Amino acid sequence: MNYIKLLNAAFEKFYFDDRLNPTHISLYMALFQEWNSSRFADEFYVNRRDLMRCAKIGSKSTYHRCVTDLDSWLYLSYFPSNNPYKGSKIKMSIIGTGDEPDMGRYNPTLEQLAEHYCPTNGQVVDSNRPVSRQALVSKTNNIKQENYTKQPKGWQAVIDFFIEKGFNANEGKKFYEHYETRNWQTSDGKAIRDWRALAANWMDRTELFDEENKTNKNQASQIKDNLRTTKNKDYGQPL
Repeated sequence: MNYIKLLNAAFEKFYFDDRLNPTHISLYMALFQEWNSSRFADEFYVNRRDLMRCAKIGSKSTYHRCVTDLDSWLYLSYFPSNNPYKGSKIKMSIIGTGDEPDMGRYNPTLEQLAEHYCPTNGQVVDSNRPVSRQALVSKTNNIKQENYTKQPKGWQAVIDFFIEKGFNANEGKKFYEHYETRNWQTSDGKAIRDWRALAANWMDRTELFDEENKTNKNQASQIKDNLRTTKNKDYGQPL
């Protein structure tokens, strides 16, 4: 898969598409990076919190509006997930190759990126740059796989992770103590494969619970205000 060719085709399409705003483009680039990290897989799963942070989007409604727009405008296919333990699925469209209706089908006839980067003038080439017929893809996904750990290295690692994601230390402590008592196993007795992914799901559920709790409190407060009556009544006033 030709990284540069795909990216240039996307920017060319951006130029002529007046429906897009900077937030659409920012979100698309965050998704493109995830696509690259997954080695341009036909389909891949994403985490909303990480995408919003990467695209610098602060509102959930803005995120959902933009990803829905990109889906309806055929930049990608968006398959939302209602499962808190499973991210939404994305299928990117291959732009500029005539394969847009196939929505991400791999085209083995694309030129390889090495043809553009092989040194011809004796200049020093970055050791990470491909010098053979190899697509330019990020090594981030491989590094992530190697760094996956079933259990955190102590409670401080958990607290630091929660603080990094914008949560307080007490929430990280609750998470650590909850799974520490379970020996870092799921409810069905299986060993946890990646505690960071589990922590991200914990944060999503916490946010959802807080929002629902806030809504319920507002509704209860409104009902209480409606039932509130004054004790000082003037019975002489005509009805």
